Amino acid sequence: MIVPFQPLLTRDEAALGTWIKLSAIESLELMALAGFDFVVLDLEHSPMSLETASTLIAIARGKGICPLVRVPDHSQSWIQRCLDAGASGVFAPHVDTPEEARSVARAARFEPSGTRGVGPTSRAGNWGLRNMGTYIGEGGEAAVIVQLESDLAIRNTRKIIETGEVDAIFVGPADLSVSLGVDVGHEAVTSRVQTVAEVCTELSIPCGIAVGDPASAARLAKSGFSFVLVSNDATILGSGASKLVESFHESYV
Repeated sequence: MIVPFQPLLTRDEAALGTWIKLSAIESLELMALAGFDFVVLDLEHSPMSLETASTLIAIARGKGICPLVRVPDHSQSWIQRCLDAGASGVFAPHVDTPEEARSVARAARFEPSGTRGVGPTSRAGNWGLRNMGTYIGEGGEAAVIVQLESDLAIRNTRKIIETGEVDAIFVGPADLSVSLGVDVGHEAVTSRVQTVAEVCTELSIPCGIAVGDPASAARLAKSGFSFVLVSNDATILGSGASKLVESFHESYV
């Protein structure tokens, strides 16, 4: 059964997630055991294959954690195949205009709302064992989250939301800072992030963001973000290992 993303966004407490970059079943298991609400399998910034992502989606569903996938681009084939693999939704990177938002959303939805092909013999349809009506209905629950990562995207926030096609907005401070030519903590970035959050609140659509540490995530969640991503499995592993080695040397002296 699909583990839907939208119910996580209607709770009193913001949903907490992390990126998955490692192609290891155990990595996803550990993130589920840690208590994250959702994970985003990162096909944009990792060497992970679609086959591996499909396996990790199955593990996530078995562990009761919501699996989303960040697709590498806006193509119909990537979006459809990730949803066929059982993902609860897709993150679409670098969505700058309402037209791009509509295209992504249509690729994720069946006719007449979109252009997603019907494939009930995939995991999304329990390999042909699910009632067609249930399969189509659950397909309508697939979340479409668009990433706003440029000044143009920020300026188009309202228009993108007013298409009525997307389920949530995700603002990417890192790419935004590079596009503006400033550090991620610069006022030019933080003010734009705040603008997106305010527009999302006004238009009643969930807004999310990614940060590197839990304290910043908690602060942003308290300020109104509906979901936050903290770090990623690779960095969590590397950070823990570094602290262990550092602690050993400090104790050995």
